[in-house]
Amino acid sequence: MKASLRLLLVVVLAVLAADQLTKYLAVSRLTEALDGRSGLSRVSGFLSEQNLDNDPPVEGVFRKNTRPYRFIEDYWHFRYVENPGAAWGMFSSLPDAARKAFFHVVSLVALAFILVLYRKTEPSQKGVRVALALITGGALGNFVDRLIRGYVIDFIDWHWRNQPGMRWPTFNVADAAICVGVGLMLLDSFRVRRPEAVATPLPQGSSPQP
Repeated sequence: MKASLRLLLVVVLAVLAADQLTKYLAVSRLTEALDGRSGLSRVSGFLSEQNLDNDPPVEGVFRKNTRPYRFIEDYWHFRYVENPGAAWGMFSSLPDAARKAFFHVVSLVALAFILVLYRKTEPSQKGVRVALALITGGALGNFVDRLIRGYVIDFIDWHWRNQPGMRWPTFNVADAAICVGVGLMLLDSFRVRRPEAVATPLPQGSSPQP
């Protein structure tokens, strides 16, 4: 296996595993959805398509954040949110079938585009490869959510003392990986690249100086 492919697989699988594990913990600790279950039943409950608390599905009504956790008071909470749209809830008002189809197509196109970019990178662009792998893992993590449930599980809530306009949209590990990857790409774009030295041909009949 090529080193570039190995790097891609390692980073993508690590991000995907961390993302799904933390989402499982969010459902388990921040809601009552898995209460009363044990062992594999909890995992199967987490992977259920929707409404883990066995309520009948209701359009636009999501599981309540029953047990929020204040990690750093006034700044960092963990609270369960089901996001049927994109960041800031964009496109969440679309009809269910249209919204799911839209995000499935967009996710697949984005993943394909990122992989094409990755294949075009040079061995010297290790930072870019790590960045693209992080973005791929994050996009795949949220795509798995939408594929299984029709919405993305978010649970990290950053805000400033509950001041209006001072709350970052609730996010997850996949979103964080995407943001870090984009940040690394931006840093790489500002990096000064020295032009490679071009060998100047010697005049005919001359010899290089010692």
